[in-house]
Amino acid sequence: MVKIKICGITNEKDAIWATNLGADYLGFNFYKLSPRKISPKLASEIIAKLPSFIQPVGVFVNEEMKTVLKIVKKCKLSLVQLHGEETPEYCNEFKVESSMPHRQVAGEATKFKVGIIKAFRIKEEKSLEVIPGYVDKVDYFLLDTHVEGVAGGSGEVFNWDLALRVKDYGKPVFLAGGLTPENVKEAITKVQPYAVDVASGVERLPRRKDYEKMKVFIQIVRSLRI
Repeated sequence: MVKIKICGITNEKDAIWATNLGADYLGFNFYKLSPRKISPKLASEIIAKLPSFIQPVGVFVNEEMKTVLKIVKKCKLSLVQLHGEETPEYCNEFKVESSMPHRQVAGEATKFKVGIIKAFRIKEEKSLEVIPGYVDKVDYFLLDTHVEGVAGGSGEVFNWDLALRVKDYGKPVFLAGGLTPENVKEAITKVQPYAVDVASGVERLPRRKDYEKMKVFIQIVRSLRI
């Protein structure tokens, strides 16, 4: 069954609705220039109220590693989504750093394992050239639409034939970029991704979800057996 990630969560009500409707992942955007940005404090408060089966994902764009690690720990994130130009070396170092013991206030060391989703903004076939360098550095690939000056959440679709090419690398693929209740069935049928990722396609405003759209989107995905 295809997994569902609802991204751009900015408030508790939207998070609870997405959870109750059947989402698997909730995305919290910590990129300062995003219209859906959220503070680590608010995100941690929302995440603390979610059931354990929901996997919270932190979205970062070219952020300093120490800042990412700090937010991962504060918010108890399951995964980070690196949505900028983070290099394979950055991803590998993050994997090492996030698996090392980290000191707590009480003096006890703890480990927190966090998965890595590396996002790629796809414009044309040439966009795929960098992807092989990440195969053994990350856990998942996310494919979004390349729009100049926009890091994500553009609401535009890219050529899904290119997504099929990426699947050949053997990594689970999150398919994003302009997905809506109207086109998600076609997208899943063609690409058969590990997960679909939606933000603007189920919104009524950039910072508020449309619960009817979200319900229909999730129902359509759950009705498919790939």
